[in-house]
This record gives sequence, C-alpha cells and structure tokens, in this order.
Amino acid sequence: MPKGQIIKVLAGFYYVDTGEKVVSCRARGKFRNRGQKPLVGDFCTFQEEKDGSGYILTLEKRYNQLERPPICNVDQALLVFSIAQPDFDQMLLDQFLAMVEYEKIKPIIIITKIDLNRELIPVIQKKYNAYDLYFASSKENEGIEEIKPILKNRVTVVTGQSGVGKSSLLNALNIELNIETNEISQALGRGKHTTRHVELIPMYGGYIADTPGFSSLELKMDPVELAVTYHDFRELSHHCKFRGCLHDSEPHCAVKEAVEAGEIDETRYVDYLQLLKQVKERKDKRYG
Repeated sequence: MPKGQIIKVLAGFYYVDTGEKVVSCRARGKFRNRGQKPLVGDFCTFQEEKDGSGYILTLEKRYNQLERPPICNVDQALLVFSIAQPDFDQMLLDQFLAMVEYEKIKPIIIITKIDLNRELIPVIQKKYNAYDLYFASSKENEGIEEIKPILKNRVTVVTGQSGVGKSSLLNALNIELNIETNEISQALGRGKHTTRHVELIPMYGGYIADTPGFSSLELKMDPVELAVTYHDFRELSHHCKFRGCLHDSEPHCAVKEAVEAGEIDETRYVDYLQLLKQVKERKDKRYG
C-alpha cells in the first residue's frame, strides 16, 4: 500500500508526497464519521486510482499537533515577530511559546525588521536569553544566513503575528519561493492574511510550513502545564518548596525569588500571571 506525508490541504484535496511524486487524494468518509480530519504533516497510507488520484486509507499516530495553524508532526517552530510595524508583542509571543512547548515542539524565536529599531535588540535578548533567538532583516538581508542551518532535515512551522514579515523571511531564505506578501494595514497596524492555507514546502532537506498569522490564541492547558512550558521557570522550579508550584502566591518560590533578584524579566513574569489567570478561569468554567 503506498505511503506518504500530507504536504498540503486545499479545497477538500489532500496532497500526499511519496518521496517520488505528489498524489492528489480525497479522504474516505470513515474519517468524517470518526470526527477525525487529516492534517498537513500526517503520515498516511492511500489507495491510488487509475487516473493517478487517490483515497487516504489510514493515518499514522501523530507525535504532536497544533490547532492554529492546523498541522502535525512538527520538529520545530519559528515564532516570527517584528521589532516594529507592528510593534513587538511580548504577550502574544509568550502565548505562542506556551502553545508550542505544550505540544513538545522546539521553539525558535525570530525577530524581524530589526533595521527599524536596533535599540530594542538587547532588551529582547535579555528577556528571552533562555531560548534560541535570532534577529533578522529581510530588507537588509541581515541574519538570514544564520537561520538557514537550523532548517536542515527538519519539519519547521513558521508562525506568528500577522504583518511581521514571515513571507518576506521565507523568500529571503529561498529566493525560488516567491511567496505572496502584503503591505501592513495602515488602519489596523497589522498585516493582512496573505497566507490562506497551510503547506509544507521542501527546503534544505526538510519541509517548512508557511501558515496564516493569528493575533490571538487560546491556551487549552491546565495551570500546572502552563508553568512547565516556561523554559526559564522550568529550570528553577526544582528549587521551589512545593511540587507543582504555580509561581503565584506560594511561599518559598524559586521563580519569584529569581524575579526579585532580576534574573528573570519582571514584565515576562507579569505576563505569565495574566496568562495563568486566563487558564485558571477557563478551567473553572470547564469544571465549574
């Protein structure tokens, strides 16, 4: 039975890459009956028809999955945020970091448009020194060569806030892509949704996915799970007095002590408390 990986979903068709060719497939009704939907990134078996099309028969077990964007079996995520136009959105970045960490996907932060405000670079470096962090300018072709090696032989999803230059970054990484870009919306200060579907694009021996940008996220996790998603908190949590410490009102909390000592950025901690409040409220509504 032929096997492959779904690299694009568009208008009810699933495009499966077998390594030798790409087959346009439909999904059997049994997936819909089970409430299961094939996603970009799924490994599958399919039945090939005489006309060269196919029908997806089975899906292999996913080792991770994102809902927004809808993609699975991802090795790493490039979280692309701009330093300006639109302004750097720390809260949204922290939400994205929590989401991908929760799904066991390695986060890599890319800050674009650095030619617009270089003074912010050391500020962001200090806030996110626990993460893999890169700075780039597609306009100046700066920082692009440093990013290329991390894409080799990996399935990489590229996501982030709209209008931050994701498509321009991908075009700079591979000039053959020529992905459509849009100017920033002056009225909203955000970009238009140029990318309308998720697609895996072969690049550097792996795949890279350009995805629609989103300006908000819903974190579907428990409070303890949120605390664990923070890199800089996780390393210190072993020194907290209480197991499962939420780093909120608990005494003898190593994270709070690190914030007071200036070892963890205070604004990120304040953002964490806001996200923690949202997650707690969502949990109360779910079980209340």
